[in-house]
Amino acid sequence: MSGTRRADVNIRAKVSIVLKEHQRTGTLTQGIVDKLLTNSPNHPHGIKVRLEDGQVGRVKVIHQ
Repeated sequence: MSGTRRADVNIRAKVSIVLKEHQRTGTLTQGIVDKLLTNSPNHPHGIKVRLEDGQVGRVKVIHQ
């Protein structure tokens, strides 16, 4: 599942995000969502979140 809809991304969900510094390469980082930072219901590049370890990026994959 992609992370472009805010309704699909939940707190404590396991996700893969792309960090700002990795946008060119597309390197993914896995973690648990601590906070949703995007307020709009959709975002074409992914919903911005903060992970429990403090990293911030846009959701690319939501793991089941």
